[in-house]
Amino acid sequence: MASEHRSSTATTIDPVQMIADARRALFTMVGVLAAIWLIQLVNWMDDYDLGKRFGVIPQDPSRLPNVVTAPFLHWNWAHLEANSGPLFVFGFLAAYRGVKKFLGLTLLVALTSELASWVFDSPNRIGAGASGVVFGYFGYVVLRGIIDRNLIDTLIGVVLGASYAYMVTSALPGVAPGISWSAHLGGLIGGLAGAWIFRNRAPRRAREPQPQPQAKAQGKATSTATDPNSPNAALLKELDDLGL
Repeated sequence: MASEHRSSTATTIDPVQMIADARRALFTMVGVLAAIWLIQLVNWMDDYDLGKRFGVIPQDPSRLPNVVTAPFLHWNWAHLEANSGPLFVFGFLAAYRGVKKFLGLTLLVALTSELASWVFDSPNRIGAGASGVVFGYFGYVVLRGIIDRNLIDTLIGVVLGASYAYMVTSALPGVAPGISWSAHLGGLIGGLAGAWIFRNRAPRRAREPQPQPQAKAQGKATSTATDPNSPNAALLKELDDLGL
C-alpha cells in the first residue's frame, strides 16, 4: 500500500513501491471476495434467509439499517458470479492508492447505493447485491486521477471509462428491467464524490530555485579567492591589499 499522503508532483516511479502497492491491493480484494463468497455459502445453506432478513426493503424504516449489509448478500450463485469479476478489477484499482481510503470508499458507496435503492425502488422487492458498490468503485477510479492530478491514474481512468462506459446505461430508469437502476446510480454518484472526499491532500513540493549564471560565477570567484590551496591565492591577496 502506498502512503496515504503522497506528493502528486513526484516525477520518479519506484518499481519496488509499485509492486508493494499492487500486492497489498491484491491481498485486500482477495480477502473481500473470500468474505463475500463465505457469506454466500452460509446464505445458500440457510435457504437465503440472510438475504431475506438483511436485505433492503424500499420505504420500510425498519429495514433502513440494512443499507450496510445488503451489498454483501446475493440471491444466487449466478448473481454473485456476475458481480465478482467487476468487483475484483475495480476494487483492486480503487485499493491501489491506499487500503484506508478504500475502506472508507467502500462504506460510502455502500451507503449511497442502498439509500438510493431504499428511496426510489418499488417496496415490493428486497434489494441485495454488490453491483452498486461496483459502480461506486468505477466512478472513483475514473475521476480520481483528474482530481489528484496524477497522470498514471488519469490514464487508467480514461481507459477504464472508455472500456466500460456501456455499464452506465444500467444506471438509467427502465433500461435494464429487474435490476435496481437506482442502486447503480447511487453507487456511481458515491464513487464520484469519493474521488473528491478521499483526494490526495499532501502539499505540493515547491520547485527549488535554480541558481543564476552570474551568481554561479561570483560564487566560483569567491571560493577561489578564499581557498588557501589555490595557486593564485598569494597574488590575489596582494592585489586585494593594494585595493585592486
